[in-house]
Amino acid sequence: MKNRTSTAARLGSFASIALVASVGLAACSSGSSSSGGSSDSASGGDVGVTLIVKTTSNPFFVAMEDGAKAAADKAGVNLTLAAGKEDGDEDTQIQAIENAISKGDKGILITPNGPSVVDAIQKARDAGLFVIALDTAPDPADAVDITFATDNFTAGESIGKWTAAQLGGKKATIALLDLFDDKVVSVDYNRDQGFLTGLGIDTADPEKNGDEAATGKYSDGDYEIVGNEATNGAEDGGRTAMETLLSKNSDINVVYTINEPAAYGAYQALQAAGKEKDVLLVSIDGGCAGVKNVSEGVIGATAQQYPVKMAELGVEAIAKLATDGTKPETSAGLDFFDTGSQLVTDTPVDGLDSITSQAATDICWGE
Repeated sequence: MKNRTSTAARLGSFASIALVASVGLAACSSGSSSSGGSSDSASGGDVGVTLIVKTTSNPFFVAMEDGAKAAADKAGVNLTLAAGKEDGDEDTQIQAIENAISKGDKGILITPNGPSVVDAIQKARDAGLFVIALDTAPDPADAVDITFATDNFTAGESIGKWTAAQLGGKKATIALLDLFDDKVVSVDYNRDQGFLTGLGIDTADPEKNGDEAATGKYSDGDYEIVGNEATNGAEDGGRTAMETLLSKNSDINVVYTINEPAAYGAYQALQAAGKEKDVLLVSIDGGCAGVKNVSEGVIGATAQQYPVKMAELGVEAIAKLATDGTKPETSAGLDFFDTGSQLVTDTPVDGLDSITSQAATDICWGE
């Protein structure tokens, strides 16, 4: 992604991020919709907003739903919740978009499950709905009115730099546990490419995973990439992917994972193989369960995101648009609004900004 600003400028005040996240979580008391379904949150407002998440099997999206419900109650927005049956389920999301159009909603908040939803999003915009992507920008990015998300490249870069420092010049034998192998989404390639860049490995196509040189030099030594395997962002997918890559090379000592459910699945496979103490396992998410895994030494470092903040800002933006016509703006130098991220580790590195697992626990999003 071009025209990146400095990490400090993008992240802004960490204290303000903590405040927004903690306020959102304090208000998250109502239950989420079932996966694949939708339900109205009783706020009694005239402004209709539909939140469509990837799946409710991942706590990241449950937290996002709770943040949206709290913001909707505060703003007097009539909120509808919908979710794919699983990560990658585009059909259910498309149906939810069509339902939002039929109901005459003012806007849609969506974490796109894949490229097939883009045509439905355009249909919604043509009907006058304001569409905000959360967490995952569609391709192309301007398929929505704006995206509120983590700078996923920067998040990946931070765990890559941490990994390079921990290796201290030792050969890196790398397993990459990505999201999909049957579709291309920005969150997948940005995290993967950011990690490799942070590690000091030259990448090829910035929007494609797995086309780097299999061997070469990272910032402080030699590397070998054993392979890329899809996990679908799930624990069982992470376990299977890790088993597959270990069968190719049992000397793996660096494991990148797309998210923390996949990381925990990978850890189970490593543990079964007696390799868990020999591997630097890193991830991205910063959920309460993942942060606990950092404190327990299961995950060496993760990059914490703020899904509650994404949802709150999205609901507030559509409510404000309906009230006075004000549209949200992107962060300076970016084509999306950066909601921030923070490296979490209990093994800090000089010159690399991070917080401890205890500090991350205080602001993590729910189980």
